[in-house]
Amino acid sequence: MVIEQIREALIKGRAPEVVSLVNQALQGGVTAAEILNDGLCQGMGIIGERFKKNEIFVPQVLLAARAMKQGTQILKPHLIAAGVQPKATAVIGTIQGDLHDIGKNLVGMMLEGAGFKVVDAGIGVAAETFVKLAQEHRAQIVGVSALLTTTMVNMRAVVEAVRAAGLAAKVIIGGAPVTQSFCDEIGADGYSPDAASAAQLASRLALGV
Repeated sequence: MVIEQIREALIKGRAPEVVSLVNQALQGGVTAAEILNDGLCQGMGIIGERFKKNEIFVPQVLLAARAMKQGTQILKPHLIAAGVQPKATAVIGTIQGDLHDIGKNLVGMMLEGAGFKVVDAGIGVAAETFVKLAQEHRAQIVGVSALLTTTMVNMRAVVEAVRAAGLAAKVIIGGAPVTQSFCDEIGADGYSPDAASAAQLASRLALGV
């Protein structure tokens, strides 16, 4: 079945094949929502699980994510026309003072694979910017990344700013120096050790799944 072929091509990181199969599926009458959920998203879910188990590594994840992105670009107009909405919205960014973005980018890709609309605030993001974007996009999740012990302390300001603004968004944090105990200490809603777990955490907090 073409959906299974899409899933397999994505897992193998074959973007041109994914594009061709997505077009083929659309021409064959498969709905865009079905292609997205049962093909692309399920494929990224499998990639996430394998990444968590160290069965694959960052290069394979990036290839799969590129295939996902190219597939979703074809589906976007069809999804909009069908009125298909993202499951939830997440604002993500690297904390103020920190310029690392590989971890953040991986989390963004995994979140998209889990059906989120992702608003990427970029690197060196101030607490007020996270709040502003979360308000603008009515985000359910604010995801904050740090790679340095000297910048991770700035995560507390994001948690406090989100609470002070009265937002219902859940703040999740991650990055090499970050721990569960630090998460508890600053009052964040969740911590994740890797990108795949971050997407699962976000889904649980935003959607109860």
